[in-house]
Amino acid sequence: MEFQKNLLEYISHSLITTNETISIAESVTSGLMQLAFSQMPNASLFYKGGITTYTLPEKVKFLDVDKEEAENCDCVSRNIAETMALNVAKLFNTDWSIAITGYATPIRNSAYKIFSFFSFSYKGEVILSKQLELHPKTQAFNAQKYYTEFILGCFKSELNQLIILQ
Repeated sequence: MEFQKNLLEYISHSLITTNETISIAESVTSGLMQLAFSQMPNASLFYKGGITTYTLPEKVKFLDVDKEEAENCDCVSRNIAETMALNVAKLFNTDWSIAITGYATPIRNSAYKIFSFFSFSYKGEVILSKQLELHPKTQAFNAQKYYTEFILGCFKSELNQLIILQ
């Protein structure tokens, strides 16, 4: 799987230039986001690591997601993504974090839709949370890949805004 080289280079350059770090918490993308960060030039200078928590017990245990809330929404909500983002940043002691949870296939719990929630945290605060919905006939791997690439593009925009403000 290949990611846009210039996108990966931009993110890498931005994080190195600002001397900031990032960590990832993912579910629906099942490691693709971590793979993307590992492919960035000089990744070890800013990418501290990530965690894939695919099931509710792991989200509760490793990312301190509220069990009752997670049970009520099948672990897929804006608040779950925000909690994952904030807690993975604490876990890895990073400036930035990205978290994603959702569905890559349409099932009963998703009302037969394919969607995800993702969040970015920066220095202990959630700075962006969005829902992303795809066509219900999207193949699972294509959904995972699209989520990853879309989120990387959004992250580039957030980095760009931060650099302009500094």
